[in-house]
Amino acid sequence: MTDQSPATAEAVGKISAAFETIERARGALYTFHQLTGTADFALEEGIDALRRAGHHDLAADLERELLGRNVLPGRWTFQVVEDYDDTYYEVFREYVARARELTGGERHSWEARLKRQRRTPAEPGHELTPEHLPD
Repeated sequence: MTDQSPATAEAVGKISAAFETIERARGALYTFHQLTGTADFALEEGIDALRRAGHHDLAADLERELLGRNVLPGRWTFQVVEDYDDTYYEVFREYVARARELTGGERHSWEARLKRQRRTPAEPGHELTPEHLPD
């Protein structure tokens, strides 16, 4: 059932906006994953440099205790990302899709409504869609 009421468009818009924030959080989680991996490889280079400089005990301790260490109990960062995706992100995404069904599947129903209200028809730079650009 499609509901084009302003109240429904606003509600779906708020849910979509929340999901946009989740997308940003997921991106930050991937950044965390990549930065942690990059740091682990840089640590390995530092350990090798310590060995070359004759600091074998410290190099051995770092290699044993820190190189390749879990960031959470039993988890490397890729597992954190996968658990987040499976446990939270995918569920949220499915509910956003369900909510969007209320507005005919439109992804930014609230923003689309605002654009229709706020633009100046026939004014250059206020075209409704790219298809409405003058030739």
